[in-house]
Parts: sequence; C-alpha cells; structure tokens
Amino acid sequence: MHLLIPYAYGHDEACRQAFHRLPLPALRKLLARLQPGAVEAGDEWSLSPPHERVHARALGLPGADGLIPWAAWQAGHARLQHVAPHGAWGYLSPSHWQAGMDRLTMGGPGLPELDEAESRALMDTLAAFVQQDGVTLHFDRADRWLAHGELLRELPSASLDRVLGQDLEPWISRHSGAEAWRRLQSELQMLLYSHPVNDARAARGAPVINSLWLHGTGSLPEPSKAAPADAAPLTMAGQLREPALAGDWQAWGQAWQELDATLCAEALDVLQRGGTPQLTLCGQRQARTWVAQPAGLTRRIKTLFGAAPDLRPLEQL
Repeated sequence: MHLLIPYAYGHDEACRQAFHRLPLPALRKLLARLQPGAVEAGDEWSLSPPHERVHARALGLPGADGLIPWAAWQAGHARLQHVAPHGAWGYLSPSHWQAGMDRLTMGGPGLPELDEAESRALMDTLAAFVQQDGVTLHFDRADRWLAHGELLRELPSASLDRVLGQDLEPWISRHSGAEAWRRLQSELQMLLYSHPVNDARAARGAPVINSLWLHGTGSLPEPSKAAPADAAPLTMAGQLREPALAGDWQAWGQAWQELDATLCAEALDVLQRGGTPQLTLCGQRQARTWVAQPAGLTRRIKTLFGAAPDLRPLEQL
C-alpha cells in the first residue's frame, strides 16, 4: 500500500496552527514507526506540484516540470490514441478570469459549474476555429476537453492546482515558447465573449466562461513506459485539496481528521499486521515519503514505548 496525501501541510500560519492542534493518532503513529525515505524536492513555483510528480512516477509517466502528459495518458484511457498513438495532447479547462486593480485571477477552489450541453456547445464553436492551427478538440468531461496538436508537444503548462484562486500573471508569462498558444488563447477569448452560452449564463447570474486554462501537456514516450512491476498500489487521498485551495483551514482540519480515521488507519493496520506500507505527504514545495523497514532492537524498543513522531520534516513541505 502506498498512500499519497496532497496538501498535507501548508506554509500559511493559520494552516500550521490548525495542523498542530489536530490529534491525528493514526498519522502520528505512522510517522513514529516508519522510516524517512525519498524526498521530491522543489519549490512553490514549479509548474507541476509535488503530488503530481509522485503520481506520475508511480504510473511510469515522464516527469519533466510542466510536461507530465496527463492529457495524453487520459486520451489513451478514453481510447482516443488511435488519433495519434504518441501525439501531443493537453487539457483545456473552461474557466472564469477576473481582472482586479493589480492582478488577474481565476476563481477557485473549483472551476465554474458547466453542464454537458453548455460545455459541448462552447467546445464545438472553438473546435472549428483551432483546426486552422492544427489542433483538434475532443470532449472529455464538462470541465475539461482534450486537445491534440503538435503545438502542445514541448509546451510546458502549469497545473490547475497551481493557478486556481491565484494571480495568473506569473504563470502565464513563465515560458517564452508559449507565444503561439497565447495568441491562440486571445483569439478564443474573443469567441467566448459573444457566445450564446455566456449570454444565457450572464442572464441567470452564473460566472461567464471567458477563458481557458491549458494544462497536462506533452506526449507519451515510445513505447509508453509502464509503472514499475514491484510498485505498491497507489491510493491518492483527495479530501484536503478543495479546503486547502480555498484557504478554509477549519474545513481542512476536519477533512484531515476524517482521512486519519480512514486511510491512515488502514495504512497503520497494514503496518501492524507486518505489511510494508508507504506514506507520502505533499505540500506546495516538496513531497516526502516514509517507508516500512525491518525493525532492529533499538527501534522495537522505541515502538514498544511509543516514540514521539518527528514532525520537523513537514515544515519543508
């Protein structure tokens, strides 16, 4: 068992205070009994957050920053790879951008709600336009479409988790090779401005879809690598994501307690029954993994008397 927990800790002072008030008995026992393992180093400005890099490695996907080919991987699962088995893909997520006095933001912690009919109507209009740039669109789900085209092969893109609710400008201007995409995006924004779907949304007070966020770009290698044969099954806990992105640390703490009582307790049970669980905690900067190892005499004594967990590594997340 490999338990991956994104947004396990944050650098907001309110987050730190909330965490250290939580009992989290199963997590603390795991940290006391497991051994520190691999560290996925980085900082809060990487295009791909730590939990995505760990997840990609577990799946055997390329892990270059901003070029984890999530959309290409999804295209394979959706059986669209017949279009181009090793082609370049990306996700397009319909979004609402808001210009303030000194910043441009995308609403968070989630994207605007779209029903399938609205999403398909928007996509069909834009699909006809982007074909002239060699890009084809395929419907995946209401909040994201699959885009296919050579423009996306070497075009790094920031994860949605990096930009939701944040100032977009630092992320939009990160790479000089993105001019072609920014030009195309500006043209698509003009099409969205006068779209009947947005007229209907504005009339009922819903956020209009005035832009798109490109993410998950890149291509699968030839042939696609598989996850390591001896890799432990990966379980990704998603409970902390939305309250963390919203900065709702009370809800985040409640979600942590639920997670501790379920998945962390399950991992602890595996350990106590002689299994070898792995635990990976992720923040905005780093991911750190703890692994089970055969216990020597000293460690068995510490475990017997309940050694206190070392929480200092969490400060680096």
